[in-house]
Amino acid sequence: MPERVSPAAALPGRSRASQSTVVKTEERSLRSTAFDVRRLPGLIPYAEGWELQRELVGLRRSNGIPDTLVLLEHAPVYTVGRAAKDASNLGAGEEYLKSLGAEVFWSDRGGDATFHGPGQLVGYPILRLEKLDTHKYLRDLEELVILVLSEYGLEAGRHPGYTGVWVNGSKIAAIGVKFSSGRVTSHGFALNVKTDLSWFERITPCGITEHGVTSLQRELGADVSLLEVEEKVVGRFGELFG
Repeated sequence: MPERVSPAAALPGRSRASQSTVVKTEERSLRSTAFDVRRLPGLIPYAEGWELQRELVGLRRSNGIPDTLVLLEHAPVYTVGRAAKDASNLGAGEEYLKSLGAEVFWSDRGGDATFHGPGQLVGYPILRLEKLDTHKYLRDLEELVILVLSEYGLEAGRHPGYTGVWVNGSKIAAIGVKFSSGRVTSHGFALNVKTDLSWFERITPCGITEHGVTSLQRELGADVSLLEVEEKVVGRFGELFG
């Protein structure tokens, strides 16, 4: 099995914990809700997002912060979760993927191989669950995305054999999570808004060979505002988790 990349070793010498910003359109409502929203500007290296989550999980466990939703776009990166037994779903291999301009990162989330990059909205809920029900939590994350897509007139749903959200037989959102001590969650969902889907052609996404990958832009046949999608995600998140 290939050597795993250490998130801490790959992290630049700074943290995003103090640099994150609240989604401006939600500032007013956030004052009366039980959760915070942190929108990280720019394209975030995966290791930097990983380290921020680790910080926030510790703070949430000690009541240093309320439940928090982190929203961001990653710089191009292929990640592999704990479900992967080897690198067989990484196509031609790590060195080839790196030659395309993407990082390769072995993560501590659930799931297998996937891609994160520009045009994809990634959400990392840092929540302290009242009860550790992993099945319900995964279904709630799927429901969050399904409700957001319904606002665009799309009939999204679940697949009986796989975690995630699907539209017209293709996967539009991947989900992979981690549960830490104290029933605190991290990692989360990745919604393809206007992602360059050719990145997925270099791997076997989530180890699934019989289904393709799609995006909101592809399904609508029109450009989509990422900020608008963020606002809808925050609103639906409040309904489900606030």
